[in-house]
Amino acid sequence: MPKTTPQPRRSGWHKSSHSGDNGACVEVRVAAAEVGVRDSKDAAGPVLRFPAASWAAFAAAPPGDPAPR
Repeated sequence: MPKTTPQPRRSGWHKSSHSGDNGACVEVRVAAAEVGVRDSKDAAGPVLRFPAASWAAFAAAPPGDPAPR
């Protein structure tokens, strides 16, 4: 399960390429050991943190695959 922690606004965050213009956007920040994901409308709010290997498996999964491997 991902960790959730409050996170102040910092550089290094970018909008997900899958976010649309409807206000339902997430931002990601990639570091060596983990990837952070947050709501772009609440930059000071909580951040979901995933181990880098788990994020890589998620990102590499085909669209619609319910369980990345």
